Amino acid sequence: MPGSDGHRSTGGTATHPAPPVAFRQFVLKLHSRCDLACDHCYVYTMADQRWRDLPRTMPPEVLDATARRIGEHARAHRLDRVSVILHGGEPLLAGPERVEAAVSVIRQGVAPVPVRMTVQTNAIRLDERYLSLFDRLDVRLSVSLDGDRAAHDRHRRGPDGQGSHARVVAALRRLTAGYPHLFNGLLCTVDLRNDPVATYLSLLEHRPSTIDFLLPHGTWHTPPPGRPADPRRTPYARWLISVFDRWYHAPVPPVRIRLFDEIIQLLLGGASHLAGVGLSPVVVAVVQTDGRIEMDDTLAAAYAGAAGTGLHVQRDPFDVALALPAVRAQQSGAAALCATCGACDLRRVCGGGLRTHRWRADNGFDNPSVYCPDLYALIDHIRQTVRRDVATLPRATR
Repeated sequence: MPGSDGHRSTGGTATHPAPPVAFRQFVLKLHSRCDLACDHCYVYTMADQRWRDLPRTMPPEVLDATARRIGEHARAHRLDRVSVILHGGEPLLAGPERVEAAVSVIRQGVAPVPVRMTVQTNAIRLDERYLSLFDRLDVRLSVSLDGDRAAHDRHRRGPDGQGSHARVVAALRRLTAGYPHLFNGLLCTVDLRNDPVATYLSLLEHRPSTIDFLLPHGTWHTPPPGRPADPRRTPYARWLISVFDRWYHAPVPPVRIRLFDEIIQLLLGGASHLAGVGLSPVVVAVVQTDGRIEMDDTLAAAYAGAAGTGLHVQRDPFDVALALPAVRAQQSGAAALCATCGACDLRRVCGGGLRTHRWRADNGFDNPSVYCPDLYALIDHIRQTVRRDVATLPRATR
């Protein structure tokens, strides 16, 4: 619903938003196009189609302004370091020279604050030249892989309809054989048609340090595939619980699965650093190839312009974004939850789920997640599992 500030309703019940928290992670859309045509991609296949009008590559003057803005923000807030993710589209389409220039310009602009650089890639173009470059520049790599060949190629195909699994696996072998220290982990989008344990084991074959299992994006207006209207059915929870049980009960968990780790951390009284669980403030800002400053770009699954702020790096500092009502709502914790979430016993752990997944056309984001039944079932299963283990500990170690 349109609000008085020109944005749709931000949702939530907050009347006194928490003080703004500085951005610490910056997602740079280095290239706005992709060399795959994945049918589950929130950038190209969902509500927001503005990518068609964006420059293919971030121009040098926009990159310079972005680096300068990140630097002034980091220094003004006395941050000990920031994280910068080169993203897309597919960032490697920019070419090695532009990627190297981007890394150099960003580090120079943000100095003396250290910058942790990561590239999020489909790995199609991850050849020896790129690997050698990232080794020299100390840039980490996160790779999208949805499981074995059948699982991955169901969605992640090229424009010619051919699957990409073989090329991704070849790139991962080059990465893990020669440059394992650069391997930041795998991102896997959950598909209910794929066997969960088989998917997990196929990812382990590549020896990642971390796996991110991602729920496919959807809203109440456009529900995710296989998410039934009946709240008693929890297919995504069942899928993830199968993986959790295999992972948790291993003698030594062979990999960090961030979703499970963060839920356990929250259940034990800690805070979360993962979007979609917990009540920690969102500290991510996105810069599009044309220099527009935006919020989490998964909001493209909600409606056209949902991530927009009306700000631009060549005109506006990031502190201006922090003052926007929509950004403040993302940082106001439990006060921004809808009434249903506010009354839930798992609200501190669930945090209402990813903001994108709360969208409904008639009342904006003032809703539980479309995945609410699955999130509750998953978190409750992990809660009961951890409680049983804690109960067996000697009293002195509790």
